[in-house]
Amino acid sequence: MAPPPPLFALPPNLVTDDANPPWMNKGDNAWQLTAATLVGLQSVPGLIILYGGAVKKKWAVNSAFMALYAFACVLVCWVCWGFRLSFGDELIPVWGKINVALSQHYLLEPAFLGKFPNATMVFFQFVFAAITLILIAGAVLGRMNFYAWMLFVPLWLTFSYTIGAYTIWSVNGWLSVAGLIDYSGGYVIHLSSGVAGFTAAYWVGPRLTKDRERFPPNNILLMLAGAGLLWMGWTGFNGGDPYAASIDASLAVLNTHVCAATSLLTWLILDILVFGKASVIGAVQGMITGLVCITPAAGVVHGWAAIIMGICSGSIPWFTMMVVHKKSELLQKVDDTMAVFHTHAVAGTLGGVLTGLFANPKLCNLFYGKYGQYVGLFYGFHMKDYHNGFRQIGLQLVGVVFIITVNIISTSLICIVVRLIVPLRMSEEDMEVGDEAAHGEEAYAIWGQGERSENSRFSTYNDMETGEAKAKGHVEMT
Repeated sequence: MAPPPPLFALPPNLVTDDANPPWMNKGDNAWQLTAATLVGLQSVPGLIILYGGAVKKKWAVNSAFMALYAFACVLVCWVCWGFRLSFGDELIPVWGKINVALSQHYLLEPAFLGKFPNATMVFFQFVFAAITLILIAGAVLGRMNFYAWMLFVPLWLTFSYTIGAYTIWSVNGWLSVAGLIDYSGGYVIHLSSGVAGFTAAYWVGPRLTKDRERFPPNNILLMLAGAGLLWMGWTGFNGGDPYAASIDASLAVLNTHVCAATSLLTWLILDILVFGKASVIGAVQGMITGLVCITPAAGVVHGWAAIIMGICSGSIPWFTMMVVHKKSELLQKVDDTMAVFHTHAVAGTLGGVLTGLFANPKLCNLFYGKYGQYVGLFYGFHMKDYHNGFRQIGLQLVGVVFIITVNIISTSLICIVVRLIVPLRMSEEDMEVGDEAAHGEEAYAIWGQGERSENSRFSTYNDMETGEAKAKGHVEMT
């Protein structure tokens, strides 16, 4: 006869063992892996589809491939050195010590925050690093040499992204310790990618004149599918940053979608009032600026603040893109293909500043576990805590200046180094052709049994060249 079960036995799913150590929370670990996967889907296939559909037909393959390459390259660099530079032991207040994140011993230990292992944290932080590089690609589509991009990605990850991530997100980082609020990457990801993309676009140079003047999307429905993945994936982007399946994660998710929807509608209304047309591309831009703007604030502001931020993110970047851009010589000179400067740099800065105004001390306590250090300026006035209110908005502005400075300098130096090795820009002849010149492939050139379209400009060029060679050989034989 079997002995009776212990009087106070735990349910089998709560019993700890080697695979389920006492410090790990299964629910938090499951949510974190899910959130990371949602963010990964924003890039692969989200931005791959968005870029592939939003560019001119001849650049569809190249644009999508730049995103796919960056995703793979960042992962290898991330586990070999990037993660520990961003979140490892302190080397200096803005950078960690270089090390790998590959050993079983390290990956199965508790993460620096949250109740899950390092392996989960490494993967979660990787998808953020990857999407940052893919966003930068949006500024240089349609002319950057793919081989230059292959060098740019690991260099920028190493000498720019890791500095911002350590300074603002690491528990020992300079601005992190000071009290800067960047809930989920308004500074580390969006402001960085916007400034770096604009800087890289300056160094790479513009597209062909006719491409700048007319660059129609080759597939708007495909672009919308990518935009939809980007929007829904933001559930993991902002919902995963409390590192727990908590009430703060729930608030962050709701605020994210409320702000994005408000921003989209605001941008749409402005397009109708000013241009008389409801633009699909404009609606996507408004969606993106809303998602970017709420990112540094998602879990530390009330829902009414998310509405206000959505109105601001749907109008201020619209104004900079539609009005300021046309009057600025610098903005006109630099060819930012996907308007990354407006949708990410401007919207990211706006989000960071508005966070400094609307951050609620009680909600900040839910996220940071510290009450009184994080006080939005408006709450500082309400609570008569003027010192912390002004301090917070000051820190948010210092963060903006820091990220802009680091990215202009690092991106410029990286572009200068890369062009010493390979040209930053494709040749004029290759830019005339596009995908087939860069990769020997076209997005819509497959027919019947797999043969290439005979209408391909590059194929025609090759056929002419082959015909001339055959004719010459025939004459020589004769």
